[in-house]
Amino acid sequence: MFFIFFIGHHLPTGGREDKSNHSRTHPSKFQICTPSNNKSFHTTTFPYQHTHSYTGKSMALPASSVQPLMFFILCSFLLQFCSFSSSQSFIGVNYGLLADNLPAPEATAKLLQSTSIGKVRMYGADPAIIRALANTGIGIVIGAANGDIPALASDPNFATQWVNSNVLAYPNSKIIVITVGNEVMTAVDQSLVPLCLPAMQNVQNALNAASLGGKIKVSTVHSMAVLGASDPPSSAVFNSGFSDTMRSLLKFHSANGSPFMINPYPFFAYQSDPRPETLAFSLFQPNSGRVDSGNGIKYMNMFDAQVDAVRSALNAMGFKDIEIVVAETGWAYKGDPNEIGPSVDNAKAYNGNLINHLRSKIGTPLMPGKSIDTYIFALYDEDLKPGPGSERGFGLYKPDLSMAYDVGLSKSSQTPASPTTPATPSPVQAAGWCVPKSDASDAELQSNLDYVCGQGFDCGPIQPGGVCFEPNTIASHAAYAMNLLYQTSGRNPWNCDFVQTATLTSNNPSYNSCIYPGGI
Repeated sequence: MFFIFFIGHHLPTGGREDKSNHSRTHPSKFQICTPSNNKSFHTTTFPYQHTHSYTGKSMALPASSVQPLMFFILCSFLLQFCSFSSSQSFIGVNYGLLADNLPAPEATAKLLQSTSIGKVRMYGADPAIIRALANTGIGIVIGAANGDIPALASDPNFATQWVNSNVLAYPNSKIIVITVGNEVMTAVDQSLVPLCLPAMQNVQNALNAASLGGKIKVSTVHSMAVLGASDPPSSAVFNSGFSDTMRSLLKFHSANGSPFMINPYPFFAYQSDPRPETLAFSLFQPNSGRVDSGNGIKYMNMFDAQVDAVRSALNAMGFKDIEIVVAETGWAYKGDPNEIGPSVDNAKAYNGNLINHLRSKIGTPLMPGKSIDTYIFALYDEDLKPGPGSERGFGLYKPDLSMAYDVGLSKSSQTPASPTTPATPSPVQAAGWCVPKSDASDAELQSNLDYVCGQGFDCGPIQPGGVCFEPNTIASHAAYAMNLLYQTSGRNPWNCDFVQTATLTSNNPSYNSCIYPGGI
């Protein structure tokens, strides 16, 4: 059973004009947790369980499928390997400006071109940044401030002038989305709520008049607090307090093919529930998972659960065609001494594993087989932001353009550089195979199995009838699954950590017809 709470507020973020209106009022401290005495995870169908307790539909593969499987794994690895050398459209970053030490926009543009970041979201429409990104191929999301909403809503001419000044003036810049306001529905100034849609419509009309209606989308960004009932994710619905307004907004999105933009933050959920199992669930690390009692889906990470809650709410209103875009998500790498959660290891684990998750194109349980456009918060720290220290510690890069920590975004990186666990990886050179440590318990290995198979890796060979099913032990099955993840996630030492229950070996664990991918 999931318990979902909306707690507290996130603080304003960067923007050039009308900074007070670039707020991220994240009662998106969206918490999905399970009571500590809940034992259902060990009796409910897992994505994978040892055969003596497996109650789900068999995923076994015939022996004749092994060679095609190995060919698929190899091709998948090679495709992933090649993809890191180019920008990836589904990976974006937020570019806030509440700082007095940011590098020049031209330097930032060169930095972005050296990465696989394909899109940038701004909270305003800074001319210098838009110009600097011209002819780079990087998609740009610009924003109309909350303070502009009344004029945009009441005066079509103002909307036309806004589009002329912030869009048409930059024909060589790839503007892809205009966000009208930021978290308006849950803002303190509720007078803006009924004005948001008219403002969006006037901006859309201005784009249509300029023959850009099909090229540039119009949206607005929401905090997770727009959800009301959401326990479990499959039962999520929008807050009844503005259901009519939300329905009208969704009709606009559906008619114009524009995305629903949302800000999920597992970071805040962990701060509200700082148990080890919540941290693992938040950081995409091996964990026992959490089952949605409404549809039986077992979630292995909080990001997917949060995004699927939004998907369920959209579906419940009858808007299954609207795409979701994650406008913000991230993890602070530093904070005040009394803050729970901020650390370099945790930030590297969350953002790095999120990027790996997006690159895998596994998708979420309700939206499988695709990567949701996701904008990581943030490109740089914003040293002028008020509030706790973590508010000034979300940056991926420093003002001198060096990395705050490496999550594998550089085009010079052949593979993602994120750890599976925040523990400091041991300085072991990459070896041929990843196997369980001799002292790892069956419970720990079962958790690793559930994690790997729950992430979409093909565990058919270790299901009944598969070539690696025998010997029918948790240790044997875990060895195959853990090595499979290691081989396809970068073959870095930290890809073979599994909360310190795995080790690298140069001894080939393959046996009979069960071939483990890998090698020195």
